[in-house]
Amino acid sequence: MQVQVNTSNGIENKDKLERWADTEIRHTLSRFMADVTRVEVHLSDESHSSGGGGDKRCVMEARLANHQPVSVTHDAPGVDDAFRGASDKLKRLLDSTLGRLAHHRDRESIRKGSAVDDQDDRDD
Repeated sequence: MQVQVNTSNGIENKDKLERWADTEIRHTLSRFMADVTRVEVHLSDESHSSGGGGDKRCVMEARLANHQPVSVTHDAPGVDDAFRGASDKLKRLLDSTLGRLAHHRDRESIRKGSAVDDQDDRDD
């Protein structure tokens, strides 16, 4: 899984933040390694003030193997809170999305006739 972290000009300590974010993403999404090819993280200061205060935004997009990408956004007063909120949302979204795909693959199709044949056997 490749992790790409992008920060806007209003974000301080970019290098340290990028290394930390890379480590956190790999840890949080480790169980999805087989399905996620790349995660893009975009951290920005939405208030654009030079004092560094205001709202921070984190947008995360996960590229899935053989599926459409998924993305989440989280706004918070600080970069850490914005990142952790987006990370939690992305983990839940991947769990839901990949869980549905796995559940869909496990079911038998009604077109095969096995479910209908089983019902007919019970009626006899």
